[in-house]
Amino acid sequence: MTPSPSTVLYRIVPLTLAIVTASTSVLACSADGCTLSSNWETLGFSTQPGFKMDLRYDYVNQNQLRSGTHSISSPDAAQKTTSDGEPQEVEKYTRNNYINLGLDYTFNVNWGVNLQLPYINRHHATLGTNSNGSDPADGAYDSQTSSLGDMKVVGRYQGLVPNHNLGLLLGVKLPTGSHTKTGTSTDPTDPGATVPIDRGLQPGTGTTDAIVGAYYFDSLSKDWDYFGTATAQMAMNSRDDYKPGNSYYLNLGLRYMGITDVMTPQIQLNTQYVSHDTGLEADTTSTGKTAIYITPGAVVPITKQTAIYGFVQVPIYQDVRGVQLTARYTASIAALVAF
Repeated sequence: MTPSPSTVLYRIVPLTLAIVTASTSVLACSADGCTLSSNWETLGFSTQPGFKMDLRYDYVNQNQLRSGTHSISSPDAAQKTTSDGEPQEVEKYTRNNYINLGLDYTFNVNWGVNLQLPYINRHHATLGTNSNGSDPADGAYDSQTSSLGDMKVVGRYQGLVPNHNLGLLLGVKLPTGSHTKTGTSTDPTDPGATVPIDRGLQPGTGTTDAIVGAYYFDSLSKDWDYFGTATAQMAMNSRDDYKPGNSYYLNLGLRYMGITDVMTPQIQLNTQYVSHDTGLEADTTSTGKTAIYITPGAVVPITKQTAIYGFVQVPIYQDVRGVQLTARYTASIAALVAF
């Protein structure tokens, strides 16, 4: 029997944001780069065997300086110091464009595996340290990078209960992205020189990270579904004097299934805690944060096996360490196919 659009969408449209995100972690002053909680397709939370694929685009424009829970101006940021008493680096912006290929295979009612392969385009500019908040100074540079990021592979087991709606996650982030990209100096004392990009702004971290988590999903009624997920990502090693901070996520979501032939509206609450980066090459002052996001969106069926979706994620609470760049919103759009 040919499945209905709502049945197919249940198979290919997830109930949760990314268990594994497309991006690598980003230096504190670019705090949103690691929290693209927009990989809605990572898990279909389905017991239907088969292969699913999606291609997603995420846009994150980090152009708001923050310290703690408040936004600040560039001149104010220039007056702050690091934990060592040194002048604070003042970032201008970090514009991120992510294209992520997601491949998911469900072997049977108990087992499945998901792969995420990101391509990252990032334009970053900083005024460096000892700046007045408007003119470039020590260590200022611009960079434009376009390359593959760090790949993630996550397996899932959902045979813990008879209805297969409680699952465990275990996976790994591999160091497939470069961590040696360079930019162009805008420092008045050495303009045009080739300089290394901050480690947190590289396409990859250089580390191998463990990913663990658990999830639960169910129906409230005939038309309403909900989910909850808890995940953690932890670097198991350091690379060239750099180790990214551990990340912890708690996501809750609700979707309406009464009009799946037209669309499937969803709303999600996403929380994140990230610890400081460590190592001689890390920014140990302006890394780490606690954040809460509200994320409305919808999935629209195109055929019985394909759909498109879009989401907008808006921060409702942010507490960043040091001085960091954040985004006012994250926008995502994608196409999904079930085979």
